[in-house]
Amino acid sequence: MGNLMTKKEESASKPEFVERVSAEDLAKKQREISVSEFFAKNRHLLGFDNPRKALLTAVKEAVDNSLDACEEAKILPDVEVKIAVAVNGGLPSGASQSGAVKQGTAKEGPPPAPSQADRFIVTVTDNGPGIVADQIGKIFAKLLYGSKFHRLRMSRGQQGIGISAAGLYGQLTTGKPLKVISRTHEKKPAWFYEVQIDTAKNEPRILSKREIEWDRPHGTQVAIELEGRYQKGRTSVDEYLEQTSIANPHARIIYVNPEGQRVEFPRSMHELPHQPREIKPHPYGIELGVLLKMLQDTKSHWLSGFLCSDFSRVSPKIAQEICGKAGLQPTMKPRMVHGEAAERLYRAIQGTKIMNPPTDCLSPIGEPAILAGLYKQIRGDFYTAVTRAPAVYRGNPFVIEVGLAYGTGQMAQSVVEQELALPVAEGEEEEKEVPLARLMRFANRVPLLYQPGACSITKAVVETQWRNYGISQSKGALPQGPVVIFVHMASVWVPFTSESKEALADYDEIRTEIRLALNEAGRRLNSFLRRRERAELEFKRRNVFEAYIEEVAAACGRLKKGRLNEERLKKQLQAIARDKTGGEKTDELVKKDGKHEPPVEHTIIMTPEGPQGAVPAPVDGQAMAEDKKEDPDGEVAKRRTKTGRSR
Repeated sequence: MGNLMTKKEESASKPEFVERVSAEDLAKKQREISVSEFFAKNRHLLGFDNPRKALLTAVKEAVDNSLDACEEAKILPDVEVKIAVAVNGGLPSGASQSGAVKQGTAKEGPPPAPSQADRFIVTVTDNGPGIVADQIGKIFAKLLYGSKFHRLRMSRGQQGIGISAAGLYGQLTTGKPLKVISRTHEKKPAWFYEVQIDTAKNEPRILSKREIEWDRPHGTQVAIELEGRYQKGRTSVDEYLEQTSIANPHARIIYVNPEGQRVEFPRSMHELPHQPREIKPHPYGIELGVLLKMLQDTKSHWLSGFLCSDFSRVSPKIAQEICGKAGLQPTMKPRMVHGEAAERLYRAIQGTKIMNPPTDCLSPIGEPAILAGLYKQIRGDFYTAVTRAPAVYRGNPFVIEVGLAYGTGQMAQSVVEQELALPVAEGEEEEKEVPLARLMRFANRVPLLYQPGACSITKAVVETQWRNYGISQSKGALPQGPVVIFVHMASVWVPFTSESKEALADYDEIRTEIRLALNEAGRRLNSFLRRRERAELEFKRRNVFEAYIEEVAAACGRLKKGRLNEERLKKQLQAIARDKTGGEKTDELVKKDGKHEPPVEHTIIMTPEGPQGAVPAPVDGQAMAEDKKEDPDGEVAKRRTKTGRSR
């Protein structure tokens, strides 16, 4: 009886029956995912992973679009950025609603302080060509829509994601639509749009559309309400706009922060950058799959014609050589090339010597403009700029540019850093460590503020032997000292590490070019430092000699019992001391006689008499009149005087 189980125990010991799910049931649960849905759940990939960074990213995308539009239309950019705390149902602080009070809204209280606020309205206005009304919805409320992805030409935007992603973030965090005003001509009306993204379809949803009165003859204004956090300092909106002004000295940027302070970054150059030209892809820059697609999509009837017309730098002779190496007839139809024949064609292309792609698709900043930007915003004693010759990675042309600003008398500082500097307590300055150099990274004139450790630019700067150029450096770290390092990459396709466009991928060709440019700038800085150091050492030796000349002359006079002309002996000994310590050359280098050696090309050296070398030309009279008209209180002049840059 003890071995017998009850019915209850027997049923419990049997395995539970599990009903299998069929493939048909699984298929019913599957559905297409739109790109908007994907990025709505993975917004960190686009740079919206925390409130402070989200505020910066929204400003960045709007400003980049404004600068691109103005330059393509050949208009000197005037961009105004305003960030306001959103209160009273979404209106900025200080604004009032038109019409009746909204039903159901709570009684309005005092607006929160900008540092405590968690919702802002970002408004960016430009003087560009405007946007055609029918395109506003797609440009601002559809991801992966734009004109820059398929063309090989330098531009700030590349993927068609930026500004629509900023609108999507605002929509997700506040539920408010993106508001756009655009006008294409002074004789045409201005259009006001309220748009949102239909995330299920990645299509724009137009909530409001009407003609309005606008005081600008042409341009675009974008307003986004979003959750964010405002804080000054590094990786802030303030720093981004300052660095944008340095890399774009032809742009005039007005910034009104949430505290109501108005900062203007004036235009220091009145010439637009060179307009880049669109080029065709280079054979070295395509993969096998891309080649197969191009073979199917081409309009050419012959294989040799396809190679010549669809690629850059492929002449009829080169096309014949490629076909010969691949064992294919030049007159065969491109659509017939597939499978093993396409692989032979791809290997033949890679094995044929082809000239590098043309470089007129690039628009580098240039040494004069880099110097103008650094000189305008960075306070230092020495400036230099280097632009390398164009190079190529994966068939894509690129140019590396480097600038250095060094402060010998005091730390090389930007305007934003000077304004944020706190008063130093007594004795604090003596304990302060030598700071690391400040590194400014740029790609296609756009500042890169995040992920410095993952960026090829940072790695190249760290690998540079700065000790060889008179700058101290710890192993595996940035150099130390009062120096600002400016590095810019211009390319038709910048290899970012992610969609948020915050760091450059680590290609050997790119890192090598950066190091070579840094070496050239470092040699110029080292020459300046060595001359100054030697001169100061010789001047100290001369002072020591002169301290004893008086005693020596007096002693000689006593030995001669008054028969020696002591004054004459003093002058003779002083002349000898001066000659042995470098003479006039030492005086020139330590700035004692007002004469200075001419600086190296593309270099500025600050002297007591003023800057020497490649000093940017002063603003012309007409431009100064325009600035005065738009700035009646003279804030620009006050700011230039404050930073020691008025000329």
